[in-house]
Amino acid sequence: MTKNLSLGVLISGGGTNLQALINACSDPDYPASISLVISNRDDAKGLDRARKADIKCLVIPHTNFKNREAFDKKICNALLDADIDLVCLAGFMRILGSPFVDFWKNRLINIHPSLLPSFKGLNTHLEALKAGVRITGCTVHFVRNELDCGPIIAQAAVPVLPDDTEQSLAKRVLDQEHLLYPLAIELIARNRIKITNDVVQISGANRNYKNVLINPDFE
Repeated sequence: MTKNLSLGVLISGGGTNLQALINACSDPDYPASISLVISNRDDAKGLDRARKADIKCLVIPHTNFKNREAFDKKICNALLDADIDLVCLAGFMRILGSPFVDFWKNRLINIHPSLLPSFKGLNTHLEALKAGVRITGCTVHFVRNELDCGPIIAQAAVPVLPDDTEQSLAKRVLDQEHLLYPLAIELIARNRIKITNDVVQISGANRNYKNVLINPDFE
């Protein structure tokens, strides 16, 4: 087995996806480990999760910098100092500039709470309910300069139920995020990913697609 992929995780809030990665990395057979967690907020509860797991943490407040470029450069240098292989955005509520995104191209991933390319940006669950879609979900993708764009690595789908609220739908999607993010990172760590013409190809993918989600489902 190749060496463990060294992960740098960027957060701004509660860190539930960070916790999912911490849990996955605790398995000796998982091919990645978290070397560094960076938050732009010192009150991010995800920092407590990282410290409890004895993971190095840095707080780099964006308000301490005169512009985005200076902030991004500070984060970039911290990631390089930690010898990070893959940068994982996990609820990081800052837009990273083009120099940062270009430098980490194909080594920078994000998880988004919709089935991209639908419902980019914020308020994804509200927008899904307003649109009346029957199925939504989450997406892990490589980051590009356009917001919530980039080669899609993996997706998970959930039904939208007739009595769903924004909160109940968010919970159902979040449960799948916690499964999907570790899976996507494992695919990268095991060299199962190839990007051709900005589209991800996955080697050895199971083609026996019997579990198709159809909504509505009638008795």
